[in-house]
Amino acid sequence: MRRIVTGLLCAAACHSEAAEKAALSQGAVRFDTARGPWVVKVEIAGDEASRARGLMYRRSLEPDRGMIFVFPASEEHTFWMHNTLIALDMIFLDEGRAVIGVVANAVPQTDTPRTLGKPSRYVVEVAAGGTRAVFIGISE
Repeated sequence: MRRIVTGLLCAAACHSEAAEKAALSQGAVRFDTARGPWVVKVEIAGDEASRARGLMYRRSLEPDRGMIFVFPASEEHTFWMHNTLIALDMIFLDEGRAVIGVVANAVPQTDTPRTLGKPSRYVVEVAAGGTRAVFIGISE
């Protein structure tokens, strides 16, 4: 599988949002692709509570915006969409921050487990279709 080097730029600034989500740190993830850099501004889900909530209950997600799930260890991470209202693409990264796979167009409000079946350390979620033009050649 083709590997794409990524850079993770996490700013420690906090922000206030509507009551439907807790304040999370902001950052950016840069994917260096064959089509050039793609920068996604992300909320950082770095603790158990924010990882458990993820993007649940959101009604929309702007292009080039998302959430990065930072896990304490590399292992097989599985996601579900039970209370997630929008379809998402999930970009799985290894310990070295290289893309190891993408789960595209995860259907909202389902309990179907989504995983690559291999260890990852980080997962970036973006609106469904966001990875289509960027990660040509990387399959689910």
